[in-house]
Amino acid sequence: MDFPTIKTNFWDAIFAIPIIILLTQLIKVYFVLPKWFVPTIALLFGLGISIFISHKHNTLGGIFMGWFYGYAAIGSYASLKTSIIAYRNKRSKK
Repeated sequence: MDFPTIKTNFWDAIFAIPIIILLTQLIKVYFVLPKWFVPTIALLFGLGISIFISHKHNTLGGIFMGWFYGYAAIGSYASLKTSIIAYRNKRSKK
């Protein structure tokens, strides 16, 4: 079994992840969605950006990298939210 050669550009990840976070936040503002569905939307955006923009000539590579883009956006948002909540709790205790 040969593994596919996946060529990705550093800038794809730098631009894709913030765009995914921004799009999911806009969808949360304009549509009423259950909280459990938002990570799924982020994953779908990651797959879409990767398959149709970043890796349009390599479907398997696009799917593979799309998972990374989607989950990186989910993790980045969760980390930022946790840090802000911890900072606010620390400030309110003083």
